[in-house]
Amino acid sequence: MNVAFCFRLTPAKIVLRGFLALILFGTCLLMLPAASVQPGGAGFLTAFFTATSATCVTGLIVLDTATGWTLFGQLVILTLIQIGGMGVVTVAVSLSQIAGKRIGLASRFLLQESIGAPQIGGIIRLLRFILRMTLTIEGIGACLFAIRFVPQYGLLRGIWYSVFHAISAFCNAGFDLMGHRAPFSSLTGYVGDPLVNCTTMALIVVGGIGFFVWEDLSKNKFHFRAYTLQTKLVLTVTGLLIVLPTLWFFCWEFDSWDLTLGQRFWASLFQAVSPRTAGFNTVDLAQLNGGSKLLTICLMLVGGSPSSTAGGIKTTTLAILLLSVRAGFKGNNEVHCYGRKIPQQVILRALVVTVLYGAMFLVAGLCISQLEPILLSESLFECASAIGTVGLTLGVTNQLHGVSQLILILLMYFGRVGGLTMVYAVSGGSKRPRHTYPEESIGIG
Repeated sequence: MNVAFCFRLTPAKIVLRGFLALILFGTCLLMLPAASVQPGGAGFLTAFFTATSATCVTGLIVLDTATGWTLFGQLVILTLIQIGGMGVVTVAVSLSQIAGKRIGLASRFLLQESIGAPQIGGIIRLLRFILRMTLTIEGIGACLFAIRFVPQYGLLRGIWYSVFHAISAFCNAGFDLMGHRAPFSSLTGYVGDPLVNCTTMALIVVGGIGFFVWEDLSKNKFHFRAYTLQTKLVLTVTGLLIVLPTLWFFCWEFDSWDLTLGQRFWASLFQAVSPRTAGFNTVDLAQLNGGSKLLTICLMLVGGSPSSTAGGIKTTTLAILLLSVRAGFKGNNEVHCYGRKIPQQVILRALVVTVLYGAMFLVAGLCISQLEPILLSESLFECASAIGTVGLTLGVTNQLHGVSQLILILLMYFGRVGGLTMVYAVSGGSKRPRHTYPEESIGIG
């Protein structure tokens, strides 16, 4: 891989340009007449929106994936999902290694920055581990899906459906091919199916906990005390964000729906897992009550974990914010967790990310609510889904006009590359202050 330009561009700018180049290339492919069932091919905005959603592993669509795109178009979408989920830089370096090219220092440094590795040493070994785990997990998921899909759709179509949904679920993309049942229906036909539910949720969770958590779990197995602080926080917050929302949906949402007890349990559990940037749904989200919609918005904004296929502000960011609040209540000047002190710089980054995501989410939601004849709650739901790279919708995405679609495209792009990456690309990266200022206290609260 020739990355001599790495010395002229910061890693943040390379990541931004890499994702943008992939989106534009995917747009060109999806505009080809062979990619869609529309006479003459899909329009630019439709192709651009779909390519952005696939590359940013979001799942919001304006054209049903199963009925609006041909097999070639679906293959393009799936390729964009795989590259976007693993990361443009990760895939590029992987292809260079497969081709037998030497991975130089510039490429290693770029890879380290793109996946957030703590050190450059062992970065190629980590890359091989990521590739091996990705292919293995997606392969297992496809085999499990095939148990259900092959008998239903036949051998070739069943295998294609199995592979497509395994990659889409693992990459937390939320694209599906179930539109042949009813357009934009997602997995609503499998609300009580344990195999489809468990396989999809397992792929979502594994893809969303992060590459470094995989490595830590592989190295230390079930010895919780040996895990890194990041792994402990990711597992703790992920568990809580699955259990607590499941209880909410089971007790106060789906109790009034026409569902059996088994369907109610699977629907509750799935609805707790899927908003963590996956985008699949087994129930009609438009029928959720106001409290459940608000809870889903919060889950979408949190998203998955660092260095994963998921988006959002990340589970570790939420953990750091809550730990900081706890320290403030106790009057402590330092933030501790599991016997470790959280650096002040990490706390500031968590605050920056949260404010950036929150500001863009609210501004975009207000703008779309003024541009479109929809409720503010619907607008905010779509914006949370876009910036969290989730893909869940209340059924209004395909009804939005061009300007609103462009706003969602910007949110999806921002949500995938990350807030700090965007800031560093504009500012030139983090810099050490050359001097300090006198300290002065101000009143708070």
